[in-house]
Amino acid sequence: MNSQTPNVALRAALYLRVSTARQAEHDVSIPDQKRQGEAYCQQRGYQLVETFVEPGASATNDKRPEFQRMIEAGTSKPAAFDIVVVHSFSRFFRDHFELEFYVRKLAKNGVKLVSITQEMGDDPMHVMMRQIMALFDEYQSKENAKHVLRALKENARQGFWNGSLPPIGYRVVDAEQRGAKMKKKLEIDPLHADTVRMIYRLALEGDGMSGPMGIKAIVNHLNGNHIYTRNGGRWGIGQLHRVLTRRTYIGEHQFNKRSKKGEVKPEKEVVTVPVPPLIDRETFDAVQARLKANNPKVTPPRVVSGPNLLTGICYCGNCGGAMTLRTGKSGRYRYYACSIRARQGATGCKGRAIPMDKLDKMVVNHIEERLLDPERIEEVLASLLDRRQEGVERRSQHIAELNQRAAEADMRLKRLYDAIESGSLDPTESALGERIAGLTALRDQARADATRIEAMLANSTHQRLTGDAVRELTIEARRRLRLGKGGYRREHVRAFAQRIEVADEAIYIKGNKNTLLRTLVATKGGKSAETGVPGFVPKWRRKCPSNWTVSCDP
Repeated sequence: MNSQTPNVALRAALYLRVSTARQAEHDVSIPDQKRQGEAYCQQRGYQLVETFVEPGASATNDKRPEFQRMIEAGTSKPAAFDIVVVHSFSRFFRDHFELEFYVRKLAKNGVKLVSITQEMGDDPMHVMMRQIMALFDEYQSKENAKHVLRALKENARQGFWNGSLPPIGYRVVDAEQRGAKMKKKLEIDPLHADTVRMIYRLALEGDGMSGPMGIKAIVNHLNGNHIYTRNGGRWGIGQLHRVLTRRTYIGEHQFNKRSKKGEVKPEKEVVTVPVPPLIDRETFDAVQARLKANNPKVTPPRVVSGPNLLTGICYCGNCGGAMTLRTGKSGRYRYYACSIRARQGATGCKGRAIPMDKLDKMVVNHIEERLLDPERIEEVLASLLDRRQEGVERRSQHIAELNQRAAEADMRLKRLYDAIESGSLDPTESALGERIAGLTALRDQARADATRIEAMLANSTHQRLTGDAVRELTIEARRRLRLGKGGYRREHVRAFAQRIEVADEAIYIKGNKNTLLRTLVATKGGKSAETGVPGFVPKWRRKCPSNWTVSCDP
């Protein structure tokens, strides 16, 4: 420590800290710490040279800007002060190891840490007492954190929002008064909800001029069309990926999913908070399947770009293993054979092998004759088209609401301008400028959202897929199945069939209604059927009403 004579005033720095932003906002502790610290310095004749204030920062780590600035000033040569004054050692640190580390770091430069309420000497006994108090502070901090987390989890179980910025497409609203506290919940934000719905639509269907988009393509589309984030910023890949994978949008917000270090917690510790869904589960699951399929760690490149028609979607009906290519007579004969049987023999699986050309023809012929029959298409898609029509009606209603909101904001602006012209309002008032800016932003945002949704509806052809239109689509789809020199267009086949199961008694061709509808829409638009091609889907949802199945005898 500095060896100062009694006649020389020691230079002191105050370090003031509260744990939460709420305490800082309500001036609970900082002013009191400051008052006591200044009085302490005055009583002992210390010269107060600087005050470091840390509002709303935890003392369990050193990630505190003012703390780091203080340490830098105290360890510089020469030091900016001789003493750091804190209300208690817990204001400085609540980790006994880190406390001792920084105490010794300051001491090496001749700077001493003193507490107003816990005065200690420099002898070994007092050092040990300080360390023991630091251990108790650390224990208390961890206990407090445990109790706070328990309260937050219970709040989440009751369906309330625990704070933080909500996901885009939602906003926080008052829900229930309990004592002095107002409980909050999430509700759908009409200004940004359609942006989220558009992102999911682009991922599954594209923009009407292309097929389903990947994350990077969606980012470029949004930024290129001036559809920005909630704060007016540009979209990024990571941000968009979180939107496409967040279960909040299907009404299941997950609280306490990760630790402060970003590690995923056990499922039993995660609390699911029910919120109004923005995206239906079927759409969400389809997007997750596409994201997984597009992941190069999941989908083998040979499945994506290989020459064989059914590689990656053909499975053994007995064991569920993949049917892979096998050859005979030096490659003259090519078969789809059960990979489990090929590796383990008949004891592993009794699945069959079938000539490649034979299976390819059977699959394409049955897609043409059974699936792409207009009556069957109308039957398979009837309920789906009804739901899509409901979505169109809902969007039309939302457009009307947005236009009404824009008209109301415009009317309020007109009344303000009329009041200014008549002299009833002073145009120099700052509050008036804020009101005008707020109303203008509300009006412009509502108009922009209404225009965007109208464009989405104008590009949509889902509601016209009935009657003659369906027949035209099926004829065109059949023609496209046989495009391409030397065989069928594998992309077209995969657009209609996502799983082929080869059993002893029959061959089952399975697909998804949504994928079928997207493929037909792409066909109508003159695009390649690969606009409807899904990625590799390793887990099929059996007995799901959104699936379709046809079978044929081998």
